[in-house]
Order: sequence, then C-alpha cells, then structure tokens
Amino acid sequence: MDVSINFWIGFIVFVIVMLCLDLFVFHKKNKAVKVKEALIWSAFWIGLAIIFNLGIYFLVGKVKALEFLTGYLIEESLSIDNLFVFIMIFGFFKIDPKFQHKILFWGIIGAIVMRAVFIFAGVALIQQFAWIMYLFGAFLVYTGISLVFEKENDDYNPNNNVMIRWFKKVFPITEDMSKPDFFVRKEVLRDNKKVKLLHATPFFIALLVIEASDLIFAVDSIPAVLSVSKDIFIVYTSNIFAILGLRSLYFALSGIMEYFHYLKYALSGILTFIGFKMCINEFCNEFGYAFHISNFASLGVIVTLLTVSIVLSVIVKKSAENKLAK
Repeated sequence: MDVSINFWIGFIVFVIVMLCLDLFVFHKKNKAVKVKEALIWSAFWIGLAIIFNLGIYFLVGKVKALEFLTGYLIEESLSIDNLFVFIMIFGFFKIDPKFQHKILFWGIIGAIVMRAVFIFAGVALIQQFAWIMYLFGAFLVYTGISLVFEKENDDYNPNNNVMIRWFKKVFPITEDMSKPDFFVRKEVLRDNKKVKLLHATPFFIALLVIEASDLIFAVDSIPAVLSVSKDIFIVYTSNIFAILGLRSLYFALSGIMEYFHYLKYALSGILTFIGFKMCINEFCNEFGYAFHISNFASLGVIVTLLTVSIVLSVIVKKSAENKLAK
C-alpha cells in the first residue's frame, strides 16, 4: 500500500490534536477517572478505530481493512496484559488514582515514538532478510509457551529495573509527592551554601518504569502484528489506535481484573498461534506451496481465545463467590 506523505502528515496531526484535546481540554484537572467515564472514552477510541478502518475499506479495499482490524485486535489484546503491570507499578509507588491519567498520558507519548522505531526497523529487516520471519515466529512461540509457566510475582519491585538503578545513581531523587510534578527543585547544602537542585519525583520514576514495560511488550507485539501485514502504514496506525485507547481501557478494567484470571492462557495461545503462522506462511511462500493461514483465520482464533478466556474467568469467579456466600 503506497501511502502519500499527506496521509502520514494527516494521521500524525490527528494524533497530536487528539492528545492535546485529551490532556488540555477533557482531562486538564487532576481527578480519578470513574469506570463509567472510562467506558465512554474506551467506546470513543474504539469507535475512532472502526471509522478509520471503514475509511481504509472504502479507499483501499477489504484486504488492507482486514489487516488493520486484525493488527488492531492483536495489539489491543496483548496490551491488556500490560494493564496488570500498570496496576502493580501504581500500587508500588502509591500513585493516587487522580494522578494516574497524567502519567499514562506521557507514557503513551513515549510508546508512540518507540513503536515507530520498532515498526520501521522490523519492516526494514524483513525486507532485507526474509529469514527474519522465522526468527520472529520462533520468538513468539517461545514467548507464548513461557507465558503459561510464568509464575505470578507477588514481590514485584520496579527498583530492580536496570534503567531505574542507573537513573538513581546519576540523578537526585526526592520522595516528595505533594504535587504531581515529575521534577521539583529542592534546597540542599553544597560547599556550606544552600542551592536549589532539580530532583526527580516518584511520579517520574513510575513513568520510566511504564516506558520500560512498554518497551518489553513491544518486543512481543510488533512481530505479532508484522505477521498480519508488512505495510508500515497499516501496522503503525493499528498500533497507535490500540495504544491511544489503552489509558481508558486501564481505568475501565482496573476494578474487574480478577475476572481476567485465564487471560494469560488466551494470550499464550494467540502468541503461539501467530508464531507458528509466521513460520508456516513464510515456509510455504519460500518453497511455492499453496497453503496459507489467512488473516481472517487469525482474527477468528484471536476473538475465540479471548472470548473463551474471559467467559471462563467470569464463570470460575462467580462460582467461587457463590461457594463463599453459602
């Protein structure tokens, strides 16, 4: 899909405008986002993605529209796992709910930039070295299988992160959380003189950890979306639309995360399936075989696994609650 520079400029301007409206108009005051409000915003972002998808359908055709939809659902489903990490990060740093939206907003800005780097690099590698598809596929299969055996970490400590340890060595940190600022100036004694030095706050440390976690998740999600399409515009826009709705989704789902107990098994199945798909399709394409796992099949697998995992989680949760009530 050859996209003119005008499409890229238009999309980037659209993203900037929406982010500015989000931060400076709709969420200019620090307040906790209620579930009802979060659901409305989630529906809004999903609606925008659907409208954009329809635009692709009528302007380019159903093949690219299906690629966008499948890529969007892959990124959105894998992002849900990231929400669990956000909950642990905010809990560890004791971030007040009314300040969480601001941190997530700036986290999204960093994610948009990082995803662009990953996507352009990934597509360039695939175009230069076709065998990289086998590497991406094998990595996704390994990640998917590992997810099943991954133990829940009750002793989660972001301070063990290498980037955070390095940052604390080179930059002064304050525990002051009276204001939701990333940096504050504090008086310190230096050569028997009081001077004001810039200190990072726990809000900024939490933001760094969120950026680091997104970097890790991008390593999984970008190869997964590249299994659907190698069109940079489709891959990037589907990623960005999913990321833009991630904050609202966090506040909408944060109160009912216990109903997603079996979600990791669905994500494991999705990653494993996509990994095998990448390897099989590349092999058949390379050696001239007619067999091909379509994006429509991928879409069906993703929706089925997510639906079954959520329904099963709700059934098990309700059953446990009924036993306790007796």
